[in-house]
Amino acid sequence: MFSDYLAPDCAISQRQQVVNCLNAMLASIDVCFTEGDSGISFGQTCAHYDRNIAEMEGLSRILWGLFPLLASGEDCPFWPKYLNAIRHGTDASHAGYWGETGPYDQRLVEMAVYGLGLALMKNRLTDQFTETEKLNLHHWLNQISTAEMPDSNWNYFAILVQVGFKQAGLPYDPEIINMRFNKMEAYYLGNGWYSDGLGRPKDYYISMAFHYYGLIYATLMAQEDPQRSLELRNRAKRFAEDFIYMFSSEGPAIPFGRSLTYRFAESAFWSAAAFAGLDILSPGEMKGIVLRHLRWWLKQPIFDRDGILTIGYAYPNLIMAEDYNSPGSPYWAFKLFLILALPDTHPFWQAEEAALPSLLPRRKVAEANQILCHEQGTVHAYMLTSGQIELNNYVNTEAKYTKFAYSSHLGFTLERGRFGLKHAACDSMLLLSEGDDYYRGRRECTDVITEEDAIFSRWAPWTDVNIATWLVPWDGWHIRVHRIKTDRTLDTVEGGFAVMHGPQTIEKTQQRRCRLEANNGTSVIVDLSTETIRNADKIITPPNSNIMFAECATIPVLTRRLETGTHWLCCAVTALIPPSNQEAPLPEFIISGDSVRLIQQHREITLLIR
Repeated sequence: MFSDYLAPDCAISQRQQVVNCLNAMLASIDVCFTEGDSGISFGQTCAHYDRNIAEMEGLSRILWGLFPLLASGEDCPFWPKYLNAIRHGTDASHAGYWGETGPYDQRLVEMAVYGLGLALMKNRLTDQFTETEKLNLHHWLNQISTAEMPDSNWNYFAILVQVGFKQAGLPYDPEIINMRFNKMEAYYLGNGWYSDGLGRPKDYYISMAFHYYGLIYATLMAQEDPQRSLELRNRAKRFAEDFIYMFSSEGPAIPFGRSLTYRFAESAFWSAAAFAGLDILSPGEMKGIVLRHLRWWLKQPIFDRDGILTIGYAYPNLIMAEDYNSPGSPYWAFKLFLILALPDTHPFWQAEEAALPSLLPRRKVAEANQILCHEQGTVHAYMLTSGQIELNNYVNTEAKYTKFAYSSHLGFTLERGRFGLKHAACDSMLLLSEGDDYYRGRRECTDVITEEDAIFSRWAPWTDVNIATWLVPWDGWHIRVHRIKTDRTLDTVEGGFAVMHGPQTIEKTQQRRCRLEANNGTSVIVDLSTETIRNADKIITPPNSNIMFAECATIPVLTRRLETGTHWLCCAVTALIPPSNQEAPLPEFIISGDSVRLIQQHREITLLIR
């Protein structure tokens, strides 16, 4: 039963258990899949593309799990339906034909998995087609060779199709591969990091797209393209040294950026690393990251009553959905199942699961303007970040990219409206209003400097309001310092991490400190300002506004009205996971001209205006 894998004590530690888990999900999907159709309808919500394309997408995304399973030599009772769907979808004379693609077409995205299937299965896939059906498949997929599409991770879709052609003995064009790789060099940032196009974010698309596809390429094309394959492997190794800090020792990753509804694709990079035999971690450590992550997700209420993945993050939630999330989109999570292409005798499966390797308390990632933090003695991982913004301005872009901090266990809240604080998603943000209850926070930054001990950013919510912000990881806390120069009177509110609001939540508020003790963690914010003293309070948000839990969220906050002039604000923020009464000592905050000092017994930092 699929429900067996949703139990809190679900045991998934061996390959056959992962196979059983995938087959249980496929069994639930099969109820929605009508024999003879070339797509699967998972629901009635819409994306910005046609419903028929959404159904084709839904079917195609299942294949990220099914193709690796079949490539290992396993049988799957559900495969014949998918095989017929591919035959019909690529046959221009059939009513279920997937159609001719246009510029920026969603069907181009979905072509990549067919390249993977051809590359992994080779003639074991093509032998299941007649000669005419093979020509149909090649013709339909080859549309991507000349397609107009975003200059981003989408380039890899065309590459994977050509790799599939090559590995399956179908006509292919190596120049398309070279052209697409050359495009992506324009936004390779060094040290294993890309941006998702020129000036675009550094989010999970770097792991689950660039490096995921890159490691597949490096593995399957190592003989044909050894130099590029070696470079892709080396870049992935450097990236892995940073990316491991995104994962908690309990399994969850730090949610950040768009497309979070792909859920356990967050760890797809590690599946690709295992598939490629990347020697950055031991097989047991890699296995631990992937399977802890999968087990964590299976404990969350992410499936509907029929066992279908829903749109959302840790529970069904359309509020966070992107314009391109159709009901079948979440099945890109199946990218994790690339590990099923590895046989049971592979070192990955034979190894005993191992814990995360020893990590530093903090890791600077200058290419992504991030400092990734692992609090010693806790399971909490969090990110401090500045300077990222999604140029396409997808839904809730500010909440997904521009907050000061993101948490592995507490996530973040989504804006439900600009009027009134309870709707404004003030967690891990400094929000400002002209006294009319309409709030603005940080979006674009004009300057960002990432150092070992701090991230500096400069931003302007109005043309006559200029803010310099420092984010400083501190033992047991992170410290935020703001210098605000304003020509207008402003109401300010600054929030800590959001926790679950409920009858058992305990509030301990003093004049300059708010501590909220909830079932899912403790959140604390403390005002350290010496001149502009702020008052502590809490804000309760509407239900379904936090991506980690459906209940109302409660956020500890500091508030103050600022008159025109220059003001210095400073606070300390922490999240205690699991809930704890222990708090680390706080530093002293000293202003000196255009700089400030943070001082504690064994540590001192001077922050300068840049």
